[in-house]
Amino acid sequence: MPAHSDSPRALIRYTLAGLALTVAIVWALYLVRSALLLVYMSMLVAIGLAPLAGAIERYRLAGSRRMPRWAAILVIYLCFIGVLVGTAVMVIPPLIAQARELWSALPDMLHRGQLWLIDRGLLARELSLGEAVQQANGQGGSDAVGTVIGAVWGFFGGVFGLVTILILAFYLMLDAERFRRTFVRLFPRAERRRVEDACQRISAKVSAWLGGQLLLAAIIGGTAALGLFLMGVPYFYVLALIAAIGEMIPIVGPVIAAIPAIAVAFTVSPALALGVAVFFLVQQQFENHVLVPKVMERQVGVSAAAVIVALLIGGALLGVVGAILAVPTVAIVQVFFEEVMAEAGAD
Repeated sequence: MPAHSDSPRALIRYTLAGLALTVAIVWALYLVRSALLLVYMSMLVAIGLAPLAGAIERYRLAGSRRMPRWAAILVIYLCFIGVLVGTAVMVIPPLIAQARELWSALPDMLHRGQLWLIDRGLLARELSLGEAVQQANGQGGSDAVGTVIGAVWGFFGGVFGLVTILILAFYLMLDAERFRRTFVRLFPRAERRRVEDACQRISAKVSAWLGGQLLLAAIIGGTAALGLFLMGVPYFYVLALIAAIGEMIPIVGPVIAAIPAIAVAFTVSPALALGVAVFFLVQQQFENHVLVPKVMERQVGVSAAAVIVALLIGGALLGVVGAILAVPTVAIVQVFFEEVMAEAGAD
């Protein structure tokens, strides 16, 4: 009888202890959410690049020896760094020259713009460049200083995050086979083959997602080069390369990539700058609503509707990072859902 009467109390104690432990775990996960995002992104990079690293690894060196795993990964990384350095060499000098020309022409542009506003009664008197900057920024320069510091801090934080992702992805790819075997052994022996197949499908989908991103960048870069060339924008090839790189960053990437092109076009004429802005607006709308859903549907096997919904939800939850992770996350969830449905159908 005593044991029987004590059982409800024991159940309540276990329930409260389990609830407290769950709350503690959830709170700890919330505190380290930034680190978990970096780990998750590193895992996606490692999964996506693993097939390419395997293909390079199978390349026979002199003496019929296979290339070591670490060397195959380094080849991929060196190619990535080479593309970044080559892009910087192509982009930075023309942009500096154009920025100097724009800065030299800025006072005259400001003068003509203010005269236009004064003639229409929209401005009381002409302002100097310093006064215009101060008024645009409010009462003083403290907000501008804070904005600049925030932008610089965000830039270095992004670079640090990218380096961390690449380093962690390197070690994950280096021990990918051991991690995969350990993960598969967590399941009953009868289910291991299905888990193995699911892992392979996830790897294929994430790799296809990376390939789809590169394809989208090539399409955007090519169309931008053609459009800017036809409009007579200087340095159109460099600006198109910036547009292709910006395509790799959802939401803000295309907007940021359009700014240099508009600025360069403005040095030619305001009308050309307006035309370039309209061109990038149309291109971005076409990319968001047609190109990205269709390319991802074909490459990853996720429906166009699911891609759009995933981008909207990911962007709303985590901003740019959420938009980047949206499509591969949906692809992974799709594989798990298919496995669950297949098991339910078998039962």
